[in-house]
Amino acid sequence: MPGIKVKDSESFDEAYRRFKKQCDRNLIVTETRARRFFEPMTEKRKKQKISARKKMLKRLYMLRRYESRL
Repeated sequence: MPGIKVKDSESFDEAYRRFKKQCDRNLIVTETRARRFFEPMTEKRKKQKISARKKMLKRLYMLRRYESRL
């Protein structure tokens, strides 16, 4: 869980900004959005298949692009 210590010379806005950055780095907001609704295992597998296919196509595209330079 993120937490910050507010310095004596620091304003509220600066401390809040640091806290927001720390929350973004820990992916708290994205994780809570993902957990907002129950997602069945079939949906998770479906998303994993889609992301794996995208990743493979991206690698293939980059490989073809690299080979065309040679």
